[in-house]
Amino acid sequence: MKTDLGGVNVPALRSHNAALVLDLLRTAGAAGISRLELAERTGLTPQAVSKITARLRAEGLAEEAGHRASTGGKPRTVLRLVPSAGYAVGVHLDRDELTTLLADLAGAVVTLRRRPLGLGEGTGSVLDAVTEDVRRVLAEAPGPVLGAGVAMPGPLDHRAGVPGRVTGFPQWAGHPVREELARRLALPVVLDKDTNAAALGLAVRPGAPGSFAYVHLGTGLGAGLVLGGAPLRGDRTGAGELGHQTVLLDGPPCDCGGRGCLEVLCLAAVGRGEPAEAARILGAGAANLVRLLDIDQVLLGGRVVLAAPEVFAAGVREVLAGLGLTTPVTVAAERDAVARGAAWLTLAPVFGK
Repeated sequence: MKTDLGGVNVPALRSHNAALVLDLLRTAGAAGISRLELAERTGLTPQAVSKITARLRAEGLAEEAGHRASTGGKPRTVLRLVPSAGYAVGVHLDRDELTTLLADLAGAVVTLRRRPLGLGEGTGSVLDAVTEDVRRVLAEAPGPVLGAGVAMPGPLDHRAGVPGRVTGFPQWAGHPVREELARRLALPVVLDKDTNAAALGLAVRPGAPGSFAYVHLGTGLGAGLVLGGAPLRGDRTGAGELGHQTVLLDGPPCDCGGRGCLEVLCLAAVGRGEPAEAARILGAGAANLVRLLDIDQVLLGGRVVLAAPEVFAAGVREVLAGLGLTTPVTVAAERDAVARGAAWLTLAPVFGK
């Protein structure tokens, strides 16, 4: 996702410029933004902005939102995004649960379904359930649906749309998840890691930090990384595999084949009913990310964190502070951050992200 809003007055980049304008309409919210402000923020000429906004209005993506007083002359007309102009499906396929939602063009959730579902039930049965729940939320869509984003545990290949050897579920390795779901649903489908999806959903929020790590502790442990305003996936979608960082040489074995992984140590502490110890271990991983990437913020999430948010936030802060690291640590409080982010896998390109 780009943070530089500079526009270019070249016909070949017309869609790029429209995306810049559309994203500013989105971040302005219901209050809207004037054409003059759009020109100032994008660097486009007022004439170019007028043409773009006229086209967006004709396509039903933008509408007038009243008038705003100006320093001189007649009041400025304010424009805003039309959230009902399009929708996207977000799917969080966790190791033991399926969450499916429909979001509008602004990312607001319209409907949501949740059910227990184990990845170990087999690719066919699991994708049958995904297909069923997606079709049910599609039936509630009040407007056109742009596509579906699917987020699941890694490792996986985002570009090819296939999982790798998901820890504990090797049967998913190489299965054409994106291709199969696109065929079943007759919709464009994007597949990404759960942590990447959540990080994207957090990064598109107005006022989001330019660089941060979303550290997710749920049925597994991983991180979604945003650097310079853009998600960092890596060429093989391998970035952010925080859970399989070795922190204890010759430690307990992990299902990934390694020993002493952050994930196995952290989940063991959770299993013993020791959230403070789990937070301390998680803090060690977060500190490594801060030192390696010089990020602006650490965001914690996932069901285990949300079960004791103050314990985890305080524990991670304590570890960072003990190392002289002043990076802020906060909790992303939404239970469905991954499913929301999955919808943004489809929505983000509309806004040039």
